Amino acid sequence: MKKPFYQLAAKNLQGKEVPMNTFEGKTVLVVNTASNCGLTPQFEGLENLYKKYQDKGLVILGFPCNQFANQEPGDEKSIAEGCVLNYGVTFPMFAKVDVNGEQAHPIFKYLKSELKGLLGTSSIKWNFTKFLLDPNGQPVKRFSPTTKPEKIEKYIEKALK
Repeated sequence: MKKPFYQLAAKNLQGKEVPMNTFEGKTVLVVNTASNCGLTPQFEGLENLYKKYQDKGLVILGFPCNQFANQEPGDEKSIAEGCVLNYGVTFPMFAKVDVNGEQAHPIFKYLKSELKGLLGTSSIKWNFTKFLLDPNGQPVKRFSPTTKPEKIEKYIEKALK
């Protein structure tokens, strides 16, 4: 049976629909991002992880979100330019989404239902919440916004095996 994650899809920054089964067999890190956040420098750490492990099967999927203090006000073009110019991001970035509420993107609805946050709540508290999925598309761990990318390297290495 197909895993629920692989049945979902999202539009990339160029407006093209990308089915998540494109990443079947890969270790996936899903991150809700923002360009104007105190945590935005995490893009650098995420890119470093991506460069280090992409040949071993890691893919990072960035989903810009403007639900937290209006920290992603730009359009897809300005988001793309900011990520590339400021942080050299080469991992896939998607169109802006909601991660909480009725309009939350199905990917985030699914991940939140599988991996609850602190105190058992499913809502995402801030930008740069990270969800790690194993190569079978199974969500395995949720990381808080303040967890730096280098702190999750050991979990990525374990999931890649």
